[in-house]
Amino acid sequence: MIITKDKPFTKDEIKKLRELFDIYIKTVIDVKKEVCSSGCDRRFESEKILLESGSLQSNLWGGGIDLKTKIIDCRAFINIRPNDKNTSDEILNPKIREKFDDLMHYFFKEVL
Repeated sequence: MIITKDKPFTKDEIKKLRELFDIYIKTVIDVKKEVCSSGCDRRFESEKILLESGSLQSNLWGGGIDLKTKIIDCRAFINIRPNDKNTSDEILNPKIREKFDDLMHYFFKEVL
């Protein structure tokens, strides 16, 4: 189940987000609007939801959270964007990476 919102996920929502991968939740965040779309099978699904709601591609970054280890990662195929100077699946810009990490802590504060 994909849930898209600008407030932290509740415990019940996190249970729903775990449906596909149990301990791992894939996430796409609009780092400018501070909106998170999580629970997708493939991140392009969440990316599409955010683009259709007015987000700009250059503000969308993907990653995920391992609920067992509490590790946040900043890796996703959608992050490979040479036009935005990101030639890796990892978020390379330190400011964007820090913003993504801060927002992940905000959205998943129930489990971190």
